[in-house]
Amino acid sequence: LHHLSAAPPPPLQSPTRSSTPSSMALRTVARTATTTARRAVGARSVATLPDLPYGYGELEPVISGEIMELHHSKHHNTYVTNLNVATEKLAEATEKGDVTTIVQMQAAIKFNGGGHLNHSIFWQNLAPPSKGGGGEPDGELAALINAKFGSFDAMKTQLSGSTVAVQGSGWGWLGYDKATNSVAIATCPNQDPLEATTGLVPLFGIDVWEHAYYLDYKNVRPDYVNAIWELANWEDVAARLAAAK
Repeated sequence: LHHLSAAPPPPLQSPTRSSTPSSMALRTVARTATTTARRAVGARSVATLPDLPYGYGELEPVISGEIMELHHSKHHNTYVTNLNVATEKLAEATEKGDVTTIVQMQAAIKFNGGGHLNHSIFWQNLAPPSKGGGGEPDGELAALINAKFGSFDAMKTQLSGSTVAVQGSGWGWLGYDKATNSVAIATCPNQDPLEATTGLVPLFGIDVWEHAYYLDYKNVRPDYVNAIWELANWEDVAARLAAAK
């Protein structure tokens, strides 16, 4: 009966990553999906320079067209460019697990991201008198100001004084405190963003970097700060308050 014995089965082969066309296709799809997702995230995170709701010369004589063009097209645009560079480097470092570079990028993102956020608010906070700039707020915004400071003029005096007193470069802000449903005055150095550093939601900001006023007011910062109230867009400020609630 020896000649009727079954032949031994062939040895089993160990599977490999490239063993079947279907597995290769699945890996290709996965890689494509991952790349597409990363590109989509990157596309959504790209900062852009916002358009102004008025012409460069429309804020004269408070702010000259020359300053507005330099401030918007050069200074703000530089913050946008540098922010995009920093966030791209951060994304690459995060993917590689490069903790040193991740830490190094934080300061650049804070400075340039803050500059982008602050200026994007600042342009909207202003309006030519022909388009509603100046005057005083009304409605809930006025009520909160009166409740905290006693009057609009008292708030204006306090915010102006705090802003003029900023050492070096920075911003003066009227912000909203969600926890207490009240408004408050704060100042921030350099381009530190108000909400990220104080918790206050920015409502109205005054830029006291010298590039914002020096060509018009030289070193007389108080004259610039006092004049900018003629351009305050209270409709925009009220809308920011409503959105923060």
